[in-house]
Amino acid sequence: MQKTIFITGASSGLGKTTAKLFQSKGWNVIATMRNPEKETELNQLENVTILKLDVSKKNELEYTIAEALENHSIDVVLNNAGYGLIGPLEAFTDEQIHKQIETNLMGVIRLTKAFTPYFRDKKDGVLINVTSTFGLMGFPTCSVYSATKFAVDGFSESLAYELAQFNIKVKVVAPGGIQTDFAGRSLDGAFHESYGKLISKVQEGYSPEQIANYSKPEDIAQIIYEAATDGKGQLRYIAGKDANALYNDRMANGVENQVQKTKEGFIF
Repeated sequence: MQKTIFITGASSGLGKTTAKLFQSKGWNVIATMRNPEKETELNQLENVTILKLDVSKKNELEYTIAEALENHSIDVVLNNAGYGLIGPLEAFTDEQIHKQIETNLMGVIRLTKAFTPYFRDKKDGVLINVTSTFGLMGFPTCSVYSATKFAVDGFSESLAYELAQFNIKVKVVAPGGIQTDFAGRSLDGAFHESYGKLISKVQEGYSPEQIANYSKPEDIAQIIYEAATDGKGQLRYIAGKDANALYNDRMANGVENQVQKTKEGFIF
């Protein structure tokens, strides 16, 4: 029987790549995005349904999910929509912080809550939440972004225990850097002169030379496909060589050592 995946943030980057992969594997794909009228690729593919969805808008989210469930039997939900808020905490406005939390955390919570009774009644389903390496370890200028991703990771782990009795699997895919336009398209930021040297050092990670070393979106999409189909009870999938290297270094050397490195000017 043909299966169906519901994907948020499918207009570009990892979301679009994942939508294409599942479609190529014979799945029905419900690809959601804020501006579906601008989509020119996914709407040319068979078995792909495009719906309008801004995950930060509660009423729109509820309407879109209701529409999707009325017309489809859904097997997997991928919470992929999100963006990065980068800069020192002192530089952010309350509005910037609130927007980051609404999109990266509350969007995931609301979407998951809306699908949970459906999967519970069905006694089957997979919920996959895309976080980040920075949802497993802190990084300078990423305090609020990491706060949302750490929160999604903890939310997912708790929910995995809660929903196991209904045969619902909850999984986290935590990528490192990805060769997409995330740095230009999906970043918001703020500057504070007291942190100028640190900001400059961190920005080196977003240079074209560094991005060329990141994982290809196709590779991360393949890990998402694995998480959706392997039938395992595995919670976390750390995705990408850089993600695994950073995480292993953190586990081996501890937080205190990394903080000392930062003080000395060596950012990881």
